[in-house]
Amino acid sequence: MYITCLDLEGVLVPEIWVAFSEESGIPELKRTTRDEPDYDKLMRWRLDLLRERGLGLCEIQAVIEKIDPLPGAKAFLDTLRGECQTVIISDTFTQFAAPLMRKLGMPTIFCNELTVAPDGTITGYRMRTQNSKLTTVRALQSMGYDTIASGDSYNDLAMIEASAAGFLFRTTDQIKADHPALSAFTEYDDLLAAIRTQLRK
Repeated sequence: MYITCLDLEGVLVPEIWVAFSEESGIPELKRTTRDEPDYDKLMRWRLDLLRERGLGLCEIQAVIEKIDPLPGAKAFLDTLRGECQTVIISDTFTQFAAPLMRKLGMPTIFCNELTVAPDGTITGYRMRTQNSKLTTVRALQSMGYDTIASGDSYNDLAMIEASAAGFLFRTTDQIKADHPALSAFTEYDDLLAAIRTQLRK
């Protein structure tokens, strides 16, 4: 029995922080987990930058409402969910994910949560669990499932490498170079074909 575990940003939807960077005119916020493998360091830096600029949750959510899934993402996800149990495992936050899940047909997502002051200032964040992507994959495996995983960033590598089959999707040249044993795809049809091949085993 298989469960496919997908990253969210960069795989199914555009990078939220990149979109917010472009909308807010703060180029520094384009830095993502594709660039910085230390997620805690990245998030603390982002929140410090938001506080310096007087920006909070409302401003980010206004941008997220304008974000649509990547072209072809919903059709890919709909097809995959028709053939295999599928969950999204993301390091994003419930306050960011909700409108995106509606546009993707309400798939299951495991993610984290922001702590927000009454005035909308983001004061911190709570991880669902440490090493959340790997921990979730291991938990699914402990229940008797084999996992297939795909993502694009440093923080996806652990769940990809721990799965029965794992694939990079629209990742960076550096990550591909660092992990040449992992198959890397740029098109949904190719990723779906690779997942189907594993499902037949």
